[in-house]
Amino acid sequence: MMTSRRFARLVLAAALFAATPVFAQTNDPSLTPQQLDCLNQTTAAGNANCLQPGGPAPGGAAPGGASGGSGLPGAVGLPELIVDLFPNPGDFPGVASGGQPATPVPTPNPLRDPAGGAAPTGGGGQAGSPPPTPPAADAAPPGPAITAPPRAISGAFVPDEVLVTVDGGAADAQALAAAYGLEIRSQRQSALLGTSLVRFGIPDGRPVGVVLAQLAGDGRTSAREPNHIYELQQAAAAPSFAFQRISLDEAAANGENVNVAVIDTAIDETHPALKGVIAQSFDAMPGVAVTARDHATSVAGLISGTGDFKGMAPGSKIFHARAFEGGKSTMEIILNALDWAAEQNVQIVNMSFVGPKNALLEQASRGARARGMILVAAAGNNGPGAPYGYPAAYKGVIAVTATDAKDAIMKQANRGPYVYISAPGVDLMAPVGGGTDLVTGTSFAAAVVSGAIANLLHNEPERSADSIEKALASTATDLGDKGRDTDFGFGLINTKAAEATKE
Repeated sequence: MMTSRRFARLVLAAALFAATPVFAQTNDPSLTPQQLDCLNQTTAAGNANCLQPGGPAPGGAAPGGASGGSGLPGAVGLPELIVDLFPNPGDFPGVASGGQPATPVPTPNPLRDPAGGAAPTGGGGQAGSPPPTPPAADAAPPGPAITAPPRAISGAFVPDEVLVTVDGGAADAQALAAAYGLEIRSQRQSALLGTSLVRFGIPDGRPVGVVLAQLAGDGRTSAREPNHIYELQQAAAAPSFAFQRISLDEAAANGENVNVAVIDTAIDETHPALKGVIAQSFDAMPGVAVTARDHATSVAGLISGTGDFKGMAPGSKIFHARAFEGGKSTMEIILNALDWAAEQNVQIVNMSFVGPKNALLEQASRGARARGMILVAAAGNNGPGAPYGYPAAYKGVIAVTATDAKDAIMKQANRGPYVYISAPGVDLMAPVGGGTDLVTGTSFAAAVVSGAIANLLHNEPERSADSIEKALASTATDLGDKGRDTDFGFGLINTKAAEATKE
């Protein structure tokens, strides 16, 4: 039997869509503008079948056939998730086995328990309180009328939150919450964004796209984005072949006096390969139970491993930020970790994860690059036809794809013009809990590149991020089509040749 609370939410949704233009909020990046227009024009009449073969299209346009649409008025569709290559992808709420969405809804917040209770904020904010009772069915939506078109949102996102930069600080944040029927779940000053970042909760069930449209016309806000979901890039499974393939002398490899930030899962600081390697640690999601440490342990070990397991840049120090649990994180948590890394004055930031395009992440990446930080990111493990992976696809970020011992591309790797460089990332031996194991993924190729760059900085500490980036491109061993291509980028990293170039 439908509860009164659920009925009230349904009535509220009906009232909202009656009061504002019906829109198609979709997460499917393959939809054409014509298909989105068709959805926007037809859902009000209950005939939103633009995504079905033979369905109507506006102005005589060809009908769309993309997957991922729900066909329901005002429905929120989740695209096929990034291939979740962890052993049990079905363990994440809302995701069925095999990494496919169980229902066409935005990805649940990984920091909230299945019963719907609020979770720790991880950003210095206070824990959220139970959501207030929804307004009566005949009540007008909170806040001023929508002055901008409701946004169609690509990628997975937390369904009841938005991230907003507020230049006026706490007072303006409180005023915005009151004016738009929102609740402040966390708020902090971001060094990289240069302003206050507020995570607002939406307690009444309004779609994220509607709230973003409402806030778009308010001059107290400067940026408004979904709280997107990001995923670590690991494929199921000896750096010995990695050293040889990237032209790095294993005996001479050295990363002393170089600091590398690793934004990842929790880490096993007791692992022998990481003895004395971790300089500082930061937990961007305190209060959330730790369930896995292998991914960060492997990434950090490939960069700075010592003892029996030698990383690409032994002697370099790891500044570890825990920002992922269950292989997933949110934009707000990642931004918190990036700000922390910037405050530690690290030279390199390793980001072995991907997610949707988000203006706040792009702004933070620009801010980090402006500080001289070298950003290295996994290109993604989602296959040749997948959308671009971010932050790798942002300008100023070195996007790394994975190759095997024979320099063949990893089959699951993303493709696209944003791919910058290739590095070994298939069947690498790496530290894991209890020892070592084979790992595969662009996550680990990114770690190899971060380690190679640490060697370059060790030999020439004053080298700039621009110089490093240009050197990697100009000296790479060309693979695939001549010149830069969408599979291998500029080609396989050649550390020795890059070291020989000068600014």
